[in-house]
Amino acid sequence: MARKLIVGNWKMNGSRQANQALLEGLRAGWAELPTASAADAVAVAVAPPAVYLEQVGGLLDASEIALAAQDVAVADTGAYTGDISAPMLRELKVRYAIVGHSERRKYQGETDAIVAEKAAAALRHGLTPIVCVGETLQERDAGQALAIVQAQLQAVLAHNAAQLADLVVAYEPVWAIGTGRTATPEQAQEVHAALRVLLQEAGVAHVPVLYGGSMNAANAAELLAQPDIDGGLIGGAALKAADFLAIIAAARRLA
Repeated sequence: MARKLIVGNWKMNGSRQANQALLEGLRAGWAELPTASAADAVAVAVAPPAVYLEQVGGLLDASEIALAAQDVAVADTGAYTGDISAPMLRELKVRYAIVGHSERRKYQGETDAIVAEKAAAALRHGLTPIVCVGETLQERDAGQALAIVQAQLQAVLAHNAAQLADLVVAYEPVWAIGTGRTATPEQAQEVHAALRVLLQEAGVAHVPVLYGGSMNAANAAELLAQPDIDGGLIGGAALKAADFLAIIAAARRLA
């Protein structure tokens, strides 16, 4: 069984003052968290906007919380205005890079092929890509949910066959992101189980599969108790120290 991983995606939120207050709150509440079954049973990371990576990295120094980026460029260097490469992220001690988030697929037009190349760029430089997959409400209503997410994941698996053991996958039903709607534990488990089959066929069944559709302090325990849900990619709840700590606590109790 994969260890639990809880990642807070701050999206386009934050300020230097707000970031410091949030991280001080997380560090203050850390000692009160329940003890996990093993020291490394639950990993935690936060993904601030790129302009705050250096500040947040400094505030996380000597803590158990890792640093994540919300995106990574395909190329390592060159004339790519606005992009941030994996080597640059490594210099800032970033450990994880989110790739293929549904908002980037929607607003920046990222395709499955681009997501696969971004995952490859991260892996090439020792970053762990968190590969996001998910279906729209229309696709779910049409009975296409499993086919859509499997195709999205397969594109990444086929392009990165040599380094699949270092992936993380995040299932984020598009219709449950920022809407307050959440897939039922049974709906989420069905998709996670289908993704696990693909990972098993690729020989990496241990790869963590996170749930990323409006997980919060109230529903985290029930979602994380599902056999194929290995953690959460947390949006709004990651911006409140008490809520994020409650999710981490739920993961530790189940680890």
